[in-house]
Amino acid sequence: MNFSSKLIEEGVNAFAGLPGIGKKTALRLVLHLINQPTEVSEQFGEAIVKMRRNIRQCSKCYNLSDEPVCNICSDQRRDQSLICIVENIRDVMAIEETSQYRGLYHVLGGIISPIEGVGPADLTIDQLVQRVEDQQVKEVIMAISPTIEGDTTIFYISKKLASYDVKVSTIARGVSFGGELEYADELTLGRSIIARMPYKTKEDQNG
Repeated sequence: MNFSSKLIEEGVNAFAGLPGIGKKTALRLVLHLINQPTEVSEQFGEAIVKMRRNIRQCSKCYNLSDEPVCNICSDQRRDQSLICIVENIRDVMAIEETSQYRGLYHVLGGIISPIEGVGPADLTIDQLVQRVEDQQVKEVIMAISPTIEGDTTIFYISKKLASYDVKVSTIARGVSFGGELEYADELTLGRSIIARMPYKTKEDQNG
């Protein structure tokens, strides 16, 4: 793709660096911004810079937040004894869209995957255990994508929590095995949360 302007080329390359954005789409976005009033483009740029500089992780659940504690954790109307464990921020958003869950969250930051070089120490599992120990948590829901790596993560966490008086449950398998939680439709995901079931390992089932 040839450009008559170095500035346009730099803008296209910047947009094309985003997931799912090709060079043609990036060019359309750049040309759209160029055709907008200067103040619109400036607001767009300022919003991105402000977001990147000021966004932070919630000190309790590791969700993204404007404040040290996110608005979900600070909402006293939510069930403080219930924690939903998810892989990433997108899963929090997906579950919130269902309007079927009114507890708290804990964002792991991924799942255990030896192939990808991700071990338990790379996730916020120890922080989760600390929350269960410090707070009056009655139940944790494993809302983790039903993949081999996801099941491995669920098993590991359940073992870490085995010595605590806390119920461990998993979402119902309305989400197909191998599927990603964030891509499940709202109705299916909402029903999976409501119809959650106690988590049992193979050892429990054989015992």
